[in-house]
Amino acid sequence: MTRFASAFSKGPALVTFITAGDGDTAANLDALVAGGADVIELGMPFTDPMADGPAIQAANLRALGKGTTTVDIFGHAAAFRARHPDVPLVLMGYANPMTIRGSDWFAAECAKAGVDGVICVDIPSEEDAELGPSLRAAGVDLIRLATPTTDAARLPDVLNGAGGFLYYVSVAGITGLQQAAQTSIEDAVARLKAATDLPVAVGFGVRTPEQAAAIAKVADGVVVGSAFIDIIAEHGDAAAPHVEAFTRTLADAIHGAKEIAA
Repeated sequence: MTRFASAFSKGPALVTFITAGDGDTAANLDALVAGGADVIELGMPFTDPMADGPAIQAANLRALGKGTTTVDIFGHAAAFRARHPDVPLVLMGYANPMTIRGSDWFAAECAKAGVDGVICVDIPSEEDAELGPSLRAAGVDLIRLATPTTDAARLPDVLNGAGGFLYYVSVAGITGLQQAAQTSIEDAVARLKAATDLPVAVGFGVRTPEQAAAIAKVADGVVVGSAFIDIIAEHGDAAAPHVEAFTRTLADAIHGAKEIAA
């Protein structure tokens, strides 16, 4: 069983996101695990994060301002894997840092560092050849994004070659600024789950335990990112205890939703 399969088999999963190089990355990763995160996405800082709102844009700039490189990110990933052998780790970011040295190099480094999956925001399924074959050959899942505008005609293309889980971006727009209505999330998750056996995790705009619990009643996972970035922005290198505490509130809400649904 893969780490992804194991994480999602236990019930609704908490999927968390932080940006590599923003604050004390190692301490924050450990805090996410200690707080009960089931899957962790580690953002690769980029100069033009076009899908992200102000919070994550600022995190990218803070990380790049500290000189964070792709090699540094793989160092964080490898060290995380040594400390946490069972927690799935995803690298999330944009095409340029992933392909500038060649997709084979990037895929090999992912495998070497123990990265389970990759989310590339700006390579659509129609351009899978840019990165997908290299990742799959290296045993790394390419996690695809579905959105409210992913219709029945395009969904098979999105799912073709996808692995790990399907990330449903619940609003059209940038991260962190708005949340979709619960009814639209429920309808979308039902439609996606009818089309794939992959777990469906819902993100964008989820900021509170209450929101997370509501989504967890219908989805296989809930993704929270900008709320963590805000904590790190406020507390800097001392953010880890605050990250852990907030993670625990989310994990309790999400994992408790399974019991309520049952």
